[in-house]
Amino acid sequence: MEQAAQLEAIKRYTIQKLGSDSTGHGLDHIMRVVRMTKKLIETEAANEFIAVAAAYLHDTIDEKLVISVKEAEEELEDFLRRIDLTNEQIQAIMDIISNMSFADTLGDARPTLSREGQIVQDADWLDGLGSIGITRAVYYGGSHGERIYDPLIRPREHMNREEYRTERDETVINHFYEKLLKIKDMLNTETARKIAAHRQQIMEDFLNEFFLEWNAKA
Repeated sequence: MEQAAQLEAIKRYTIQKLGSDSTGHGLDHIMRVVRMTKKLIETEAANEFIAVAAAYLHDTIDEKLVISVKEAEEELEDFLRRIDLTNEQIQAIMDIISNMSFADTLGDARPTLSREGQIVQDADWLDGLGSIGITRAVYYGGSHGERIYDPLIRPREHMNREEYRTERDETVINHFYEKLLKIKDMLNTETARKIAAHRQQIMEDFLNEFFLEWNAKA
């Protein structure tokens, strides 16, 4: 099977798995990550097929979206073999999507990603910034019943993975300080960092306005 046909099959697989998502990780998010991955590859040399395939598939085994990560991984690997990807290609893709989430950075050491993995990680993380990042944060928080803001709940610092995944003490606004505002300085590529600078300012302006309105000062 030619790579164009393999990518089309991979896209259909992702639609099947995430097409009905209502947490901000649906096909619209996936397609933005794919487009950004292609944009970054224009200036950051990498294997485009591996990067784009990983961009399509990066949320199909996400622990917050699937019941069993192990079963999701096994199903995905079986699918990739059925569309004639080599063992090396499958391993490259799985290494990326298994180690690129923000939660993976909260351990003792940040996982080492291939250049393709760094690009897909940047593309995914950029979708958490700017106006779309704001919208997704509110959308995700609402889908999980989070409060918008509570001045008595302080943003959590130095979280481990388990604490990060615990939504009990999270608010939508705190999520900006716990994750989103940190992303800009964690990006891998120069191209992504340039894009992030503008998106970061949009979020900071939003937060400034939010607190003015919250305190009846605007």
